[in-house]
Amino acid sequence: MKKVIISLMIAFLAFSFCSVYATSTNVTEVQPNTSKLVEFKETELKEIEDYTERYGSEAYGWTAYLLNKVRLYSIPLCFLGVAIGAIYQYVIGIRKLDERDKGFGMIITFVTIFGICQILPLIFAIVVKGWRN
Repeated sequence: MKKVIISLMIAFLAFSFCSVYATSTNVTEVQPNTSKLVEFKETELKEIEDYTERYGSEAYGWTAYLLNKVRLYSIPLCFLGVAIGAIYQYVIGIRKLDERDKGFGMIITFVTIFGICQILPLIFAIVVKGWRN
């Protein structure tokens, strides 16, 4: 079995080494994508400027911006982690008890991370806006 896998890997590597040649593309086709990228960059810079004005300092503005992004991106990632933990606990854990404990630990970990990521921006806003002024 190992010989078959190794020979398949060697064949895959041999067929994957091929030359790729770039062709010239029309510049007008690339232009709309770059304009969307520039537009995205401008909106993000405007958002950072808004946070800087709101908190009165560039460091506090950047920190609030980053905490907001962490808050937003933690929602789907933590739900995905909880779902994977539930699969380990309730599907795989039926047959293997050690996997069940692993799933429970993953659920607890991701719920804790979710809570921290959601409350940290609120605590930052209360401390900076409330106690600093």
